[in-house]
Amino acid sequence: MNELIANSQQLTAKIWQLLEEVSDPEVPVLSILDLGIVRGVRIADNEVHITITPTYSGCPAMNTIATEIRLRLLAEGISKLTIHNQLSPAWTTQWLSQAGREKLAAYGIAPPQNDTAMGHVLKLFGQDTAVPCPLCNSTNTHLVSQFGSTSCKALYQCNDCREPFDYFKCH
Repeated sequence: MNELIANSQQLTAKIWQLLEEVSDPEVPVLSILDLGIVRGVRIADNEVHITITPTYSGCPAMNTIATEIRLRLLAEGISKLTIHNQLSPAWTTQWLSQAGREKLAAYGIAPPQNDTAMGHVLKLFGQDTAVPCPLCNSTNTHLVSQFGSTSCKALYQCNDCREPFDYFKCH
């Protein structure tokens, strides 16, 4: 029995490592672990169960992500796999890893700035958080459009370096 538990723990650890290699199709610099959408990995009855949460309920990338997970694990000989979609609790930008936030900025996408409850309250009253330009770090920026290259991003422009950039919206 102890050997079975040890093997299960080793396999679970290996799966977490493999999931680090699965990129988000909309922001390929991020792994799905950086994004924080993998909620759990468990093994039951010789089958791997992975639970993922979409960044929002209508996220078009979830089927692609599930396929990429399947392909990555299949390449390692793991064929008994069920992927569960969990909508509650809803994903939040607070689940982004620190490494993920740094990767976003290095990629030219401003990471969420104030994804605390107070940040949401301020936005309700029309007060916006200063969004630093990921290229020059200036906070002298302005919103161009609530929607950027994907629904989860807004389009901003830096008033100093004049470059447009995506901002990963808080939610």
